[in-house]
Amino acid sequence: MIRVEELEEIKEAINTLAVRGAPAIGAFGALSLSIIIDKGGDPGISYNEIVGTRPTAVDLKHGLDRVMIGYEEGGPKKARKAADDIVSETVESCRRIGEIGVKLLKNDANVMTHCNAGALATLDWGTALAPIRMAERRGSNPFVWVSETRPLLQGGRLTAWELLQEGIGHTVFVDSASGYLMKKGEVDLILVGADRVCRNGDVANKIGTYEKAVLAKEEGIPFYVAIPPTTMDHDIQTGEDIPIEIRDGSEISDFQSVRTVPKGSDCLNPAFDITPAEYVTGFITPRGIIEPTELSSLLSDSA
Repeated sequence: MIRVEELEEIKEAINTLAVRGAPAIGAFGALSLSIIIDKGGDPGISYNEIVGTRPTAVDLKHGLDRVMIGYEEGGPKKARKAADDIVSETVESCRRIGEIGVKLLKNDANVMTHCNAGALATLDWGTALAPIRMAERRGSNPFVWVSETRPLLQGGRLTAWELLQEGIGHTVFVDSASGYLMKKGEVDLILVGADRVCRNGDVANKIGTYEKAVLAKEEGIPFYVAIPPTTMDHDIQTGEDIPIEIRDGSEISDFQSVRTVPKGSDCLNPAFDITPAEYVTGFITPRGIIEPTELSSLLSDSA
């Protein structure tokens, strides 16, 4: 467990992925900003410093914006209420995603997922893992193919751990084996979360998502994205406008402090990629399962 109160500690927790997952970062950022405000810190400076830590995930900006609005309307007390509301709303949104998405899982469904979109990333239920958890609790016996998610292994370290705690059957596989499993008929559907979804349905998610979506379409496998409202971006039309975070190359070149890449070799480490809407079968949201073509009207309705 970590305890953070100061601005630099908050930024470090987000930058180093001690706190990660778009909805979790949004809630953490909101609570952190409300604490800074309550302690008499500068809201504007703190907002700008925190929002720049992870540029791709839009939940962080949405959370910080709500706290700032609360502060401007009613000072520190209303800022904290805004942060607390984000936490409770995120938990409820994820629960609803589970209730709605479970309908997509037949008995003994084989589900592939990528990265970690469970409770560790989103508070309580998770997004992509919420329908799987709900299916397990209803006795339909889902099985999960967990891609390891290089270079930081969020799938192998985090998703597998969460599934293990709930007794959900699963197997971790190397990322590049996705096509192998799909071709063999081992995958019924793919469920992933997202860090940002544009008005046209383009999706920013953990690097490696795009390849899975393309292969899924080729093999006729449904590809669903589970998202709470805070992951929808009202202002960006297409994925071309989403900033992609490029992380330090040492995450690739070194494993547990051991150099695995020759010195002098450069490493490119994009944290996310963009999956065009044409590869998305549908979005699992608290308001129902939405096709990409319907997403723009949903955003307009919820603006």
